[in-house]
Amino acid sequence: MSLSVAVRPSLRFAASRVVSSRQVVKATVPCICQAIRHNSTSAEANPKISSIVDQISGLTLLETADLVALLKSRLNIQDIAIPSAAAAPAAADASAAEPEPEPVQEKTMFNVKLESFETSAKPKIIKEVKSLLGLNLVESKKFVESAPKILRENVTKEDAEKIKATLEGLGAKIALE
Repeated sequence: MSLSVAVRPSLRFAASRVVSSRQVVKATVPCICQAIRHNSTSAEANPKISSIVDQISGLTLLETADLVALLKSRLNIQDIAIPSAAAAPAAADASAAEPEPEPVQEKTMFNVKLESFETSAKPKIIKEVKSLLGLNLVESKKFVESAPKILRENVTKEDAEKIKATLEGLGAKIALE
């Protein structure tokens, strides 16, 4: 694949070269750029300003960022956020209204956790855990003895309170999380 590069003859030289895809073309082209002022009130800019503009326009992006940071620090310019036009009326309305306290969302789903139990109530709690979780007797015994452990996850508030009341009535300590 070849690439043809041509420069218009109006720039006082003409160059035409066929370049392969692996070659890098480095050409120095004299800059024939002039600052043109459109709709300007003054005919010519101050030469000092013009030279500064020419120097700044020759900087790389990183050099420009360093220049901006240096100017901000030397001239003691603070960083400010400029609000957009659409956000300005909304901000004015929000500041005029009294801040309303956000309603606290009530938790609807709970985890029922067996914290501990009375030793005398252990057989009753094992039977209740067996019926709640659908485990066999041996698994229920191991489950109860490994307390603290979560009995049920993502249970509605009513069901969680019902399970809590039942197990606390038998002698267990239950936590709703």
